[in-house]
Amino acid sequence: MCDEVTWLALVEASWRLGSRPLKLLAPNLRGDDVGTLQSMLGKLGFDCGRVDGIFGPLTARALEDFQRNCGLDVDGICGQGTAKVLTNISSRTGSGPGMAAIREIERLDSVAASVHDLRIVLGQYGGLSALVRSITRELRSNGARVVSIDELDPKRQAAAANRYNATVYVGFEPRATAAATVAYYSTEGFTSAGGQSLAQHLAATLTAHGSLGEATTTGMRLTVLRETRMTAVVCSLGPVQQISDSAGTIVDAVVAAVARWVAAPVELTGASR
Repeated sequence: MCDEVTWLALVEASWRLGSRPLKLLAPNLRGDDVGTLQSMLGKLGFDCGRVDGIFGPLTARALEDFQRNCGLDVDGICGQGTAKVLTNISSRTGSGPGMAAIREIERLDSVAASVHDLRIVLGQYGGLSALVRSITRELRSNGARVVSIDELDPKRQAAAANRYNATVYVGFEPRATAAATVAYYSTEGFTSAGGQSLAQHLAATLTAHGSLGEATTTGMRLTVLRETRMTAVVCSLGPVQQISDSAGTIVDAVVAAVARWVAAPVELTGASR
């Protein structure tokens, strides 16, 4: 069903850098062209913050710095002229990981030393509240500070996790088929290293516990993954009855994965699909 959320996602994906002027507005402009701009600026050393496809104040400031360094009119607007200069320069340099990736690695270096020191937000998107309550209790028994959210709107879940200043967000959504997939934030030019690592730990422990078959990971641009400021993943599990029957092993798998991630937040590389 092409509802409003799907339509907005399709519109955002249709934009290409240079096809419209990009500038700071309220509400912020969103789209793949903004993500491309952020990725290019970041690889040239201009810090836009996270590559999230949202043209906010950090992106505007980085764009102005780029224009100033290149002798362009400093108007904070990425029109066709600025986009052309940025594309030309990026084709000759800027092949590094980018400022967003560097910032994330720096943040992950200071991740809590144990589960006991974590601030965790657990969210669910219908039908899995009992599972989330069980995981919440188990993580709290290990000393973590945990908040659970029963809210279907991913934007509200992301806002709540950001207000709580969480270290980790883990969302759970039901699916009709018997499978387990763990999504982390990834877009053109940027992949969340912490999210990818946590997703791999979760997939490995869910697979090892055996109740859901082989779990896989995938990079996605889900709203909650894009708008949260911390390491974030979303686990798609199903069907609901099977999840209910296997709740004990799933709880153990999630707690074990979080503990392994704390010990090695960026150790794993590559993602299974």
